[in-house]
Amino acid sequence: QVQLVESGGGLVQAGGSLRFSCSASGGTFSRHNMGWFRQAPGKERAFCAVITWSDGSTYYADSVKGRFTIFRDNSKNTVYLQMNSVTPEDTAVYYCAAGRNRIPLTTPTSYVHWGQGTQVTVSS
Repeated sequence: QVQLVESGGGLVQAGGSLRFSCSASGGTFSRHNMGWFRQAPGKERAFCAVITWSDGSTYYADSVKGRFTIFRDNSKNTVYLQMNSVTPEDTAVYYCAAGRNRIPLTTPTSYVHWGQGTQVTVSS
């Protein structure tokens, strides 16, 4: 059983940057696809980014492509999300998720383990 704990969310001004992390324990982190999703008030949970375990490939939602970067450090069992050029539309609770071989990687149902979420608020 993989446990995930996010940290590093907070308040940031529009145009700024924020990095947060997700630490895993209790499983084989290096053999899990790791994704970031976000959920804004009144909206469904939406895909942001994923990094695969097999070859480290990354995929991004169009809304964050070019601004967000996902990367992982298997030696630390941690995945990160670097957010740049943020806008108020990025305000949401961000969740990390771990999955094995389910596809598509962009849907929440492909992930088995979830963190508790971290709030990101972007002020204009």
